[in-house]
Amino acid sequence: MPGPIVRLKDVAARTGFSVNTVSLALRDSVRIPDETRKRIRAAADELGYLPNFVAKSLVSRETKTIGLVLTDVTNPVLTRVAQAVERLLAEKGYGTLLGASNGAAGEEGRVLEMFRSRQVDGMLVYPHDHRALDAVRRLRDAGLPVVLLAGDRDCGMDLVGTDERRGGYKAVRHLIERGHRRIAMLDSSGARGNGEKRAGYAQALDGAGIGFDPALVLDPGGSTVAQGCVACARLLALPEAPTALFADNDSLALGALRACQLAGVAVPADLAVVGFDNIDFAEYAATPLSSVNYSVGAVARRAVERLLELVAAGPPLPEPMVTMIDPALVVRESSLGPGAPGAPDTGCSVVPNR
Repeated sequence: MPGPIVRLKDVAARTGFSVNTVSLALRDSVRIPDETRKRIRAAADELGYLPNFVAKSLVSRETKTIGLVLTDVTNPVLTRVAQAVERLLAEKGYGTLLGASNGAAGEEGRVLEMFRSRQVDGMLVYPHDHRALDAVRRLRDAGLPVVLLAGDRDCGMDLVGTDERRGGYKAVRHLIERGHRRIAMLDSSGARGNGEKRAGYAQALDGAGIGFDPALVLDPGGSTVAQGCVACARLLALPEAPTALFADNDSLALGALRACQLAGVAVPADLAVVGFDNIDFAEYAATPLSSVNYSVGAVARRAVERLLELVAAGPPLPEPMVTMIDPALVVRESSLGPGAPGAPDTGCSVVPNR
C-alpha cells in the first residue's frame, strides 16, 4: 500500500521553516534566499513530497494540462505530431492527455467530454470528420480554448494545419510536368469530409487542360497499405490504365508500389506514383517514394503557440485564426526514376528530407 501523503507542513516541520516559506521556496520564489531554497528542496525530496496539482488548480483555475485528440494513434504522422506536441507542451510546463476517436463521432464526443471533465486548459483536435465539428464548436462557444489540427479554412475555429489542397496540386502538377495526362487518385479522405487533396488534384488537371475522369478516382475504403494495393490493382485492370497515380497518404502509395510489383508494372516507367505525408518508410521503400511533406515540427509548434495564446487570453476568446502551412514536395525515384534529372520547376519546393 502507498505510504502517507507528505504535505507542506511535513516539510516545514523537517526544516524548521514556516509553511508559507516552504511553499514559496518550492515555487522558486526570488523572495527566498538560494541557500534556504536548496535546504527546503532537499528535505522535500527526502520526504518524497509531490505538489498537489489539484489544490493548486483550484486557486489558479489552471490544471496545466492540455488534451490532444487524434483520429488514429497508429497513423505514423499523427504519432509524430503527438510526440512533438507533448515535448513542446512539457517545455512550457504543461502535461498532455491523449485520446483517440478511431474515426467515430461517438468516440470523439466521449473523449472531448472526458477531457472537459478533467478541466484541461485547452485542447488540440484532429476531427474525425472535417465537416462534423458541432461537438468541438460547442467547447469553444463555452469558452474553452480549442485548436484544430486539420479542417477547412471556413470552419470558423482556430486551425493550424498543412495546406492539403496546395499539396495535392503540387503532387499532380509535378506528374503533369513529367508528361503524364492520365493521372489517377486514391482518395481516402473524401469519406471523412475532407475534399482538400482532391480539390488540389482537380485544380492541377484543370490548369493543364486535362478533363476530370471520375473512373480514375477511387475511394480505397481506408488508408492502409493493403487497401492501397487492392485499389491500385483495380486501376491497373482498367481498359486504359493510368500512367501516374497520386495517393492521398503514403500507406496507400506504398500499397500501390506493391500492386505494381505483383502485376509486373515498372515504377515509374509504366506508372509514376506520388504519396502524401513523407513518412519515414517513403524514403526507404524498394522504390523510394515521392511524397508531399507533412511538416510535423511546424504544425505542432504553431498549434501549441496558438493554443497557449488562447489559454492566456481567457474568455472571451479572440477571433479565430487559420494558419495553413505550405507543404514541400519531396521528389524521389517513384516519379522520376533512378538517375533521372532533378524535378522541373513546378512552383514548389523540392527537398531531400524533412
